[in-house]
Amino acid sequence: MIEQLQWQLPLWSCVAFILWLSFDKNSFAQLLATPIRQVGVLACALVLAVLWRIKAGILPGLELHILGVSAVTLILGWRLAIFASVLASALLILVAQLPISLLPIHLLFTAFIPISLSYLCFVLCYTYLPKHFFIYIFFCAFLTAALIACIKILTSGMLYYVMGEYSLIEISQNYLILCAIIWFPEAMLNGMAITLLITYRPHWVKTFYDKDYLDS
Repeated sequence: MIEQLQWQLPLWSCVAFILWLSFDKNSFAQLLATPIRQVGVLACALVLAVLWRIKAGILPGLELHILGVSAVTLILGWRLAIFASVLASALLILVAQLPISLLPIHLLFTAFIPISLSYLCFVLCYTYLPKHFFIYIFFCAFLTAALIACIKILTSGMLYYVMGEYSLIEISQNYLILCAIIWFPEAMLNGMAITLLITYRPHWVKTFYDKDYLDS
C-alpha cells in the first residue's frame, strides 16, 4: 500500500509544505497567550478525532465518515484548523486507530485539502455574495460541507486508483457511489454546529463578523 517508499516521500513532502504554509508566528503567539483559544483548538481536535474514529467502508483505506472540517475551519480559521487536525490525527495514532504509514494520506485527504477548500469557499462567498446571516449558514457551512465531503471521496478514490490499489470499477461501485449517502449528514452536522454557535456564541466563530452579517 502506501508503505511503498515512492508514495511515502511525495505525500510527506506535501504534508510538510502545507504545514510550512500554515505556520504563522503571530497566530501561534496569540494562541499561546490566550487560554480560551487553546481550549477551543483542543475541543475542535477532540471532536474531529471522534468523528474520524467512527467510520465504515467496504474497501480498506477508503472508509466513509463525517469530516467536520468545514465547521472547524469557520470556527478557527484555516491555520488553526490545520493545527487542530494534526492534533486529532495524533490522538488517533495514540489510541491505535491510525497507522503511522497512513498518516500522510490521512492528513492530506481528510484534513488539509478539505480545510483549504472550505476556507476558499468561505472567501469566495464573503467576496461575491451578499453578507447575510442565512447566506453564511447555507453557503459557507451547509453547501460547502456537502461539496467537501464529495470532493474528499473523489480525491481519495483517485489517489488509490493512480496508486494501482483498486480498479476504477471497484472504486466507483464501492466508494464513489457513497457521495450520495454522506453529503447530507455532513452538510447537516456542519450547518447545525455553525448555526448554534453563531446564534449563542458568535464570538467563538473567527470567520463570522457581526458588523457584516448582522448589521446588513
